[in-house]
Amino acid sequence: MTMGFVHLHNHSEYSLLDGACRIRDLVDRAVDLNMPAIAITDHGVLYGIMDFYREARRRGIKPIIGCEVYVAPRSRLDKNSRADERNAHLTLLCKNEIGYRNLTEMVSRAYIEGLYYKPRVDMELLEKYSEGLIGLSGCLAGEIPQLIVAGNYESARDTALKFQRVFGPGSFYLEVQDHGIDLEKKVCQGLFQISAETGIPVVSSNDAHYIRKEDAAIHDVLLCIQTGKVVSDQDRLRFDGSEFYLKSEDEMRALFPDHPEAADNSLKIAEACELEFTFGEFHLPYFSIPAGYSPESYLEQLTGEKFALRYPQPDEQVKQRLAYELRMINEMGFAEYFLIVQDLVNWARTHDVPVGPGRGSATGSLVSYVLGITTVDPLKYGLLFERFLNPERISMPDIDIDFCFEKREQVIKYIVECYGMDRVAQIITFGTMAARAAIRDVGRALDIPYGNVDRIAKMVPAELGVTIDRALEISPDLAAAYQNDYDTRRLIDIARAIEGMPRHASVHAAGVVIGRETLSSLLPLQKTSDGHIITQFAKETVEDIGLLKMDILGLRTLTVLDRTVDIIGKSRGVKVDLENLPLDDDHVFRLLQAGETIGVFQLESEGLRRILRDMQPNRFEDLIAVIALYRPGPLGSGMVEDFINRKQGRQKVEYMHPALEPILEETYGVILYQEQVMRVASDLASFTMGEADVLRRAMGKKKASEIMAMRDKFVQGAARNNITTDLAGHLFDIMESFAGYGFNKSHSAAYAMISYQTAYLKTYYPVEFMCAFLTSVIEHLDRVVFYIKECKKMGIPILPPDINQSYETFTVAADGIRFGLGAIKNVGTNAVKAIVRARRQGNFSSFFDFCQRVDLTQINKRMVENLIYAGCFDSLGQTRRQVYSIMDESMILVNQVKQASQGDQLSLFGDAVDMVEEPVVLVKGEWDNQEKLVKEKEVLGFYVSANPLDTYRDIIGLVTTSEITDLHAKDGEEYVRVAGIPAAISRKISRRGDPYARFFLEDLSGRIEVMLFSSAYRQCIDLIQPDVPI
Repeated sequence: MTMGFVHLHNHSEYSLLDGACRIRDLVDRAVDLNMPAIAITDHGVLYGIMDFYREARRRGIKPIIGCEVYVAPRSRLDKNSRADERNAHLTLLCKNEIGYRNLTEMVSRAYIEGLYYKPRVDMELLEKYSEGLIGLSGCLAGEIPQLIVAGNYESARDTALKFQRVFGPGSFYLEVQDHGIDLEKKVCQGLFQISAETGIPVVSSNDAHYIRKEDAAIHDVLLCIQTGKVVSDQDRLRFDGSEFYLKSEDEMRALFPDHPEAADNSLKIAEACELEFTFGEFHLPYFSIPAGYSPESYLEQLTGEKFALRYPQPDEQVKQRLAYELRMINEMGFAEYFLIVQDLVNWARTHDVPVGPGRGSATGSLVSYVLGITTVDPLKYGLLFERFLNPERISMPDIDIDFCFEKREQVIKYIVECYGMDRVAQIITFGTMAARAAIRDVGRALDIPYGNVDRIAKMVPAELGVTIDRALEISPDLAAAYQNDYDTRRLIDIARAIEGMPRHASVHAAGVVIGRETLSSLLPLQKTSDGHIITQFAKETVEDIGLLKMDILGLRTLTVLDRTVDIIGKSRGVKVDLENLPLDDDHVFRLLQAGETIGVFQLESEGLRRILRDMQPNRFEDLIAVIALYRPGPLGSGMVEDFINRKQGRQKVEYMHPALEPILEETYGVILYQEQVMRVASDLASFTMGEADVLRRAMGKKKASEIMAMRDKFVQGAARNNITTDLAGHLFDIMESFAGYGFNKSHSAAYAMISYQTAYLKTYYPVEFMCAFLTSVIEHLDRVVFYIKECKKMGIPILPPDINQSYETFTVAADGIRFGLGAIKNVGTNAVKAIVRARRQGNFSSFFDFCQRVDLTQINKRMVENLIYAGCFDSLGQTRRQVYSIMDESMILVNQVKQASQGDQLSLFGDAVDMVEEPVVLVKGEWDNQEKLVKEKEVLGFYVSANPLDTYRDIIGLVTTSEITDLHAKDGEEYVRVAGIPAAISRKISRRGDPYARFFLEDLSGRIEVMLFSSAYRQCIDLIQPDVPI
């Protein structure tokens, strides 16, 4: 009769591109095999341990937390010899919380201090942090097995005794494995002998990297993706055989029939591992509070001090709301949280770091508004505190904050200074293999021709979050290929097996965690290639274990606003106060009504501009609604059309009950906001606001059982307010259907404020605003071109780059916006700084003067060429062709003289650079117009000095029926004739094998994307040439 078995050495999907065991499948298989426990021991990391722990608990088996660490051959700090590249594997398992804290400390230090190809611990760390841990000697790559393989039996035995001393008697085991590999036979023989001689017990494991035997091929493909190899390569990383799966107890006991204790000890170890995690407790960092105050009293004191600044003459409603919020915050234990956040935001505001008006549900808090965390009055716009903090569903507050993109790092640096480097980290995120990416990765690994793989991948619909299974349901082409072709079926089946697995780790765009104590004792950390310390837990896990997670977001629009205000102040002497703009300005709303919102936050897309033109917003509340409406749900439900028609009086606004009018009046009877659902439940069915938020959440997440219970409560509550059962039930059903589309009004109101601020600046300070906007996208040439076209449409001249007038960024000039040198292709920051630095001694008088005075070690030939092509030297009296003709000679001559002056001939050539004669220009005239403009566009992205179409203006007026910018107003069936210049031409082959082309056509008014299919392609493709008018 068998006694049971527990797998203690297993690699989940978080052994990135090596472990093929999804956590859920791993636990499910252990349950199917009737095992009482299961361990997770990923390579060098603890990424997935909390997901694993919860899943195992959910399925009713014991989770064992561990890690297969890499042990450095010398010190973890040694990183300079071939020997240091080699490391040994060691399996560590947590017995208790002490062991967990020690393991996280070691794993963290392995990454932060010991990273050398792999994150490495060493004997120093093992000796210091061994308490609470069980050590297993590891797989074939373990130190003891490697010594046995090398024939060093005595050293192997000594090493085993060393590890026994480190972990203590009964906490170190010799790990025996048998995958049918010859070397393992020798190793196991040696391990059993060491056990017999020393008394160190043995334990069997299987180093599982996949769930079932037939999954070996999937794992092999993962290894190929990891190493960039193909399965047919002979010289690559591969596993011998197909035995690295989660075997049954019978299979494991059959491996070592003469040593039943090896399997028995797996149960003994499992019984010794009693680590329990607690979720739902909060561990806020300590905030420095003046003597004599508690966090709660100090929060009340600060709020009281600042209350009068927001409400000089508050009414009783405001006072009651503030008192209520403070009481809820203090009772829920979150006073320190608010103190921390207000300190951070106020530090930013006093250190010239722009902060957004709010983000998310925190905008609904009056305390946040009074403390300056947000700047949108929640009472004025009917925003609800319980949407942010619900006393009936206590969870950590989530105040996300937008900061100026360029100054975000300053904020993080301040957090580190306040709380300590060892208590602050950014948060990890994992890039996963989506459907198309998985198909492409597997196709490369299987060495399938690229064209075939690309064709299959493109059959997957380009929908957000679409899976391969879903694609097979909705794509007839993909389903047919899967059914009819073996290679395609194999490709898709393997891709489906790895789809969604994590492929790589990176830094979350915003998340920062702050701990009450040293983070590495609470959760594992690692260091990125650029030196940032990040958690090994994703943000959801960080929150689950009760740590303070803040989203410190960098918003480029805040940078644009800040830069615009700065430019206005310097050029006009006007100080624009963005937080106190009049929100009813007719000129601003005329711009919005016209849909002239390129550059306006959240309102740039053509779809939004069309909604603005149709809606004709004339109050700030309309702007809040626009941002809430432009989402897939409302757009596909008819809600947008109903809203617009009711606002314009084309459709009657009706309310099912008079009590709904004050709730839905601002949205013309449409349930648009989540807060409206909450108010309906509160006002009509006597829900508390906390209960109303629970209802809102259940409806949004479509939790059927909760919704049904809430429905009865709603109907009963409505009946007590004299609302009939039928009407209440009908209203509840409508709320439920709309709740899936409902948007957080608090977030919409905060972002509408930024939208209004950008619209205001574009209305009253268009040159300064567009100048700042162009600088914000200066690193993206295609976006620079896009916004320059908008400038031209607005009548703002774009002045060409000039070597004596331009700076790195775009600048405001007396007659327009001067092109920034940093926007010229391949001209980097260091080159521009060298130019500006040299120019401080006076403007350049000639190209040769430029070469003499600028540090040419910072500017290479290609950069100088591009400056010439861009027209930067046009103002110096020579044509671009002439400057280009002396470029090489000038640069060579200046470099030679400078090199000579720095050598032994210093005294002879001290002022030689100034004495060298300027090269003689032998060519005359300019390049022909076409060549000049092509080069100009190549480096600037658009034509500045002229346009190839200028020559054809008269002819274009005769033969065309429309300009490109007018096409959006044309009927979809109307034939038009336009002229323009093709750009970004891309020739492709359709899934059916037909050729087609995609390109942009640009005229003097704008650009449009053009598609050429089948017969049109064959007729016209030879005419479609880059930069040649058609």
